[in-house]
Amino acid sequence: MSGRQRFRRRPDQAVAAVQLNLETDGLRYRKWGHEQAAKPGDWLVDNGGDVYTVDAETFARTYRAVGRGAYLKSTPVWAERAATAGRVTTKEGATDYAAGDWLVSNREDGGDAYAITAARFEALYEPDE
Repeated sequence: MSGRQRFRRRPDQAVAAVQLNLETDGLRYRKWGHEQAAKPGDWLVDNGGDVYTVDAETFARTYRAVGRGAYLKSTPVWAERAATAGRVTTKEGATDYAAGDWLVSNREDGGDAYAITAARFEALYEPDE
């Protein structure tokens, strides 16, 4: 049995985002210890100064507009603390994590996953009871 628990984004934790609606071969950048890639239609997100991209399908399924250019994650996530350091494969690339960080999934089955530091996770999410 998984140790994943259900959480929701805190309502005061909206992000600023813009969709990459450009004719481009994509965007490549380094973050989280690996090369990341975004495709046309993906979203460029500023999450309190932490800037990254989100896959178009994931963004459409998990975020809702709360103002012009402001979005709130509106679906729950499932998360568990990492017992050991490792790497998680994401839709954009990969992310290294340390023991104690959170492994977060946009899907209950553990799919569409990413990693986040414990301090950041606790600032952004609360239990979804």
